[in-house]
Amino acid sequence: MHLAFRNSLAFAYYISYNALGMKIKLSDHFNYKRLIRFALPSICMMVFVSIYSVVDGFFVSNFVGKTAFSAVNFIFPYIMMVGAVGFMFGAGGSAIIAKTMGEGDKERANRLFSLFVIINAGVSLVLAIISIIFLKEIASLFGAEGELLTQTVRYGRIILLALPAFATQNAFQTFFVTAEKPTLGLIVTIGAGVTNMILDALLVAVFRLGLEGAALATALTQVIGGVVPIIYFLCPNKSLLRIGKPVWDGRGLLKAVTNGSSELLSNIAMSLASMLFNMQLLKYAGENGVAAYGVVMYFGFVFAAIFIGYSVGTSPIVSYHYGAKNYDELKNLLKKSNVLILSMSVLMFLISEILSMPISKLFVGYDQELLEMTAHAFFIYSFSYLASGYGIFSSGFFTALNDGLTSGVIQFMRTLVFQTIAVFTLPLLMGLDGIWVSLVVSEALALILSVICLVAKRKKYLYF
Repeated sequence: MHLAFRNSLAFAYYISYNALGMKIKLSDHFNYKRLIRFALPSICMMVFVSIYSVVDGFFVSNFVGKTAFSAVNFIFPYIMMVGAVGFMFGAGGSAIIAKTMGEGDKERANRLFSLFVIINAGVSLVLAIISIIFLKEIASLFGAEGELLTQTVRYGRIILLALPAFATQNAFQTFFVTAEKPTLGLIVTIGAGVTNMILDALLVAVFRLGLEGAALATALTQVIGGVVPIIYFLCPNKSLLRIGKPVWDGRGLLKAVTNGSSELLSNIAMSLASMLFNMQLLKYAGENGVAAYGVVMYFGFVFAAIFIGYSVGTSPIVSYHYGAKNYDELKNLLKKSNVLILSMSVLMFLISEILSMPISKLFVGYDQELLEMTAHAFFIYSFSYLASGYGIFSSGFFTALNDGLTSGVIQFMRTLVFQTIAVFTLPLLMGLDGIWVSLVVSEALALILSVICLVAKRKKYLYF
C-alpha cells in the first residue's frame, strides 16, 4: 500500500511546487501557513473530483426523480467496486515500473507498462460482461425490487459498458505520475469532470433523456478519461513510458497484483459498506432512505475529500523527515496536523449543521417527506465529521511512515468492520435513526483505534 501512495504523494508535491510558484522544499520547517499552502493543491484536486459527482446527482434527482436518484446511488458502490481493479493495476504496477526504471532497465519498464495496461483492460472487460449479465441478480441480492430494481438495471448496464475505460482511467491516475506527467493527469481528470457536468446538463436537463441520458453522460466521460491516456502513450511522447508490444512477465504481473491488492481491498471495503447501508435503508425506509443517504454522502464526499487531500498533500513531508531522521520536525508536523484536523472537523460540523436544510432542499425539495428525512439524516451525520478526519489522516500518516500494515488496519476497520457492525446492530435498537447514528459511531471507533495505534507506535517512529 505504501508503494502505491508514493506515486500520489509525488503528484501532490509536484502540483504544490509548480502550480503555486512556491519554492517550498520538503526539508523546510513547516509552520501552519506553509503547511496549509503546501497541501492546498491536493485538497483542491480532491474536492473538484468529488464535486462533479455531486453535480451528476443533482441533475438526476431534480430532472428525473427520486426513484432514478435512488437507483443511481444504489448501483454506484458496485460500479466503484468493480472499477477498483484499475487502482490495483495502476498502484501496484507503477511501483514495479518505477523500480525497474530505477534499475536502469527502461525497455523492460515499458514492456511491463504495456502488459499492465492490456491485462487491466482485459480483466475489466470480463468483469463488465459478467456484471451486465447478472446485474439484475446482483441488485436483487442487495434488496432492490420493483421500479427501483428496473431503473437500477437500466442505468447500471449502460454504465458498465464503459467499465474497461473507467478501470483504465483509474489505473492511469498513478501511471501518469510514474511517467513524470502528473500535470497531464490532472488535466485529463479536470477535463473528464467538466465534460461530465456539461453532458449531464445537456442530456438530462435540456434533451430530457432521463436516466439513460445520465448514464450515457457518465459512460462517455469515462471513455474520454480512459481513451485519452491510451492515445497519448501509444503515440511518440516525451514521457518516460510508451505503450508498445507487451511481453508476458508472470512474476512482474504477480508483484503488481500483490502490491496493488491493498488498494483493491480498500475500495472493495468502502463500496461493500455502502451497499450494506443501502440494503438496510431499503429495509427500514424504502427508496426514500437510499435517496436521503445519497444526498448525505454527496456532501460527505466533499468534506472527506478535504481530509484526504490534506493527508495526501502532507504525506511527502512526513516521509521525507522520517527518512532523514528529523524527529523534531516529525513531532512538529504531527502536532500541527492534529490542530488543523481538529479545527477543520469542528468547522465542517458547524457548516453541515447550518446547511443541512438548504442542501437537502437543493436535491430533494420536491418531496416533503423525503426532504424531512434527508435533513434529519444530515443533522445526525454531521456529528461524524468531528471524528472522520482523524481516521483518514492517521491512515495516511502511517502510510507516509512506510507502515502499510497499520495504515491498512485502520482503513479496513474504519471502512468495513466498524460500519458493518454498527449498521446491523444499532437499527435493532433505534430503528431508522440507528442507521444514521451508525455512521457516527463507526467514525468514533475509528478515531479511538487511530489514537491507540499512534500511542502504540510512538517509540518506533518517535513522533511524540
